[in-house]
Amino acid sequence: MGNQMIQIIILAAVALFLILRLRSVLGTRDGFEGQPKIPDMAGKSDKSDRQFDVIEGGGKDLDIADHTDPDSSAGKALAAMKRMEPDFVVGEFAHGARSAYEMILMAYENGELDTLEQFLAPEVYESFSAAVFERADKGFTVDASFVGIRELRLEDAQFDETTNEGEITMRFVGELTSVVRDPSGEIVEGDPTEIKRQKDIWTFARVMGSDDPNWLLVATAG
Repeated sequence: MGNQMIQIIILAAVALFLILRLRSVLGTRDGFEGQPKIPDMAGKSDKSDRQFDVIEGGGKDLDIADHTDPDSSAGKALAAMKRMEPDFVVGEFAHGARSAYEMILMAYENGELDTLEQFLAPEVYESFSAAVFERADKGFTVDASFVGIRELRLEDAQFDETTNEGEITMRFVGELTSVVRDPSGEIVEGDPTEIKRQKDIWTFARVMGSDDPNWLLVATAG
């Protein structure tokens, strides 16, 4: 009886050691790990989780066709981006652009220059920051709230084969409320009860195949 008890104890100890060892190798997960601060517009995903869009030997790329004519100049530029970076997904880029639009727009309204600097190319940042500083010099404050995006459309795409830089131009129609107040608190612009519709055409750029997954806003138009 004593020997049986010793054997049981030894087996239990071995089992406990194996469980602890397995846990140390696999680790544990709680919620979302490593969530990026900047919306990921690189369009990288696990190929096992989606259909392979580029068909070898020809055929329509449905990922591109969902956003533009594959035979257009924009469609061919997107196809060139995919050849340079096979994990690039146009649909995921568009989703990331939607998030980036809201974040950049609200960062501008709220004067959050540190946030703007992460998303904007230097020349665009200079323009945005100048407007923020001018507003601050006058003592103006902004009270803004983002309502949503009414329209999101891919307008154009270009790919430079010499630099591997891809550019994608998106058209946004956003809705927000925005009120500008003077130092005394009086409203000088806007209406807190009115939803303002804002149209923007933004161009994002990135070197395809590079280690940096982030796209920068390199041009804006109304």
